[in-house]
Amino acid sequence: MADDYLVRIGKLIRDARQHRGWTQSQLAEALGTSQSAVNRIERGNQNISLEMIARIGEALDSEIVSLGYAGPMHLRVVGGRRLSGSIDVKTSKNACVALLCATLLNKGRTVLRRVARIEEVYRLLEVLGSIGVRTRWINDGVDLEIVPPSELDMEAIDAEAARRTRSIIMFLGPLLHRMDTFRLPYAGGCDLGTRTIEPHMIALRRFGLDIAATEGLYHAQVDRAVSPGRPIVLTERGDTVTENALLAAARHDGVTVIRNASSNYMVQDLCFFLEALGVRVEGVGTTTLTVHGVPNIDVDVDYSPSEDPVEAMSLLAAAVVTESELTVRRVPIEFLEIELAVLEEMGLDHDRTPEYFADNGRTRLVDLTVRPSKLEAPIDKIHPMPFPGLNIDNVPFFAAIAASAQGKTLIHDWVYDNRAIYLTDLNRLGGRLQLLDPHRVLVEGPTRWRAAEMMCPPALRPAVVVLLAMMAADGTSVLRNVYVINRGYEDLAERLNSIGAQIETFRDI
Repeated sequence: MADDYLVRIGKLIRDARQHRGWTQSQLAEALGTSQSAVNRIERGNQNISLEMIARIGEALDSEIVSLGYAGPMHLRVVGGRRLSGSIDVKTSKNACVALLCATLLNKGRTVLRRVARIEEVYRLLEVLGSIGVRTRWINDGVDLEIVPPSELDMEAIDAEAARRTRSIIMFLGPLLHRMDTFRLPYAGGCDLGTRTIEPHMIALRRFGLDIAATEGLYHAQVDRAVSPGRPIVLTERGDTVTENALLAAARHDGVTVIRNASSNYMVQDLCFFLEALGVRVEGVGTTTLTVHGVPNIDVDVDYSPSEDPVEAMSLLAAAVVTESELTVRRVPIEFLEIELAVLEEMGLDHDRTPEYFADNGRTRLVDLTVRPSKLEAPIDKIHPMPFPGLNIDNVPFFAAIAASAQGKTLIHDWVYDNRAIYLTDLNRLGGRLQLLDPHRVLVEGPTRWRAAEMMCPPALRPAVVVLLAMMAADGTSVLRNVYVINRGYEDLAERLNSIGAQIETFRDI
């Protein structure tokens, strides 16, 4: 029992430290102790006095322990309010996690600008820290500095943190260049049904990587004699599959051609980052990438990931369902053009500014102003396609938008096994969604949203869709256990409040 409490207290201290933007070393310095002692405390492997808890709380300006155990975070939403003003789109969650994995290619210092402060990033930072990578938030916690060790300690990997993120799968590409054998915990993440790693294996075997999966671990072995002698054809045009192939090709001594590659936003950001490392990548934005690998990468690099088109879509959907006039700034228009074309056909009233470049100098941005509109259901079904089609992660937002439109809309989410099922949670809030099969849902609008109390769906985008519907519903709603939202959005409730929402975070006593 005592050990259980130590683990709980350790997690609270770790979360408070990360919220402050401190590394374990910075906390250790403030306490006058060692980084290893802080590491033991956060893992629950060291007895800790009330005096030390108080000192840690004072250093982090956080109440570490109060009466009762701080359980899951919930949201209390007072709906029926109009949004107004303007809001900036944050940097891409999916790009940031790929770039964090890509820093393992580099022996030098990497600085990533305006990194998303989200749970998915925190989990990867825990994993990187556990294997010896030094990371710290700089410039008032806005940017992230990453400095790798000369040798990674894979035996010390934080398995619990690794299992809470599917992004850990992207360690395979960089690690196969650093060691002949290693182990990784199984990948986790959202509950979106069966998602095998076989497409990754098909690509990475061409670089000599062989994986045996036993007892919750991937056991990896690398045959240095194996090299891709012909183009790699991906069996799935997936984002993480393409990124893993890129990461493997980046330090391969030769030219690697990757066909049927994803050209989505996070893949393009990874390509731009690889170019900053000195790796030449031809065909960025197309389905054929030619990578001129660099066997040894040792450079100090500074890179700014671009803005997140899925967060931009979330904010646009928030304006639509709450019938608000809202300006969403720094929208990566190249990755939302299809969505906006569909919304225009549905009757969306909006303006956009001339295009300008993101801080990476490559991604095209605009500012969008959305106004209250009388929407009609689209004639054709809503379905995702690989870029430049309608983004897979933007499909769920059309459930809330379609519920606000006149008529019936068919949404076909063919990629994931469970996600369409989670969209029917909107029925608890007054929606009229009929599940036709695990991938298709028929949405009838318009909807008179009503308040409700419910558990958060276990998938990121459907969870946010439920939150948006609660914002549109008159009365007070409660969304319980919102960890999955924090995995992909930074301070979402606080930011929505800044434009007129009324959302309170709370925990059970």
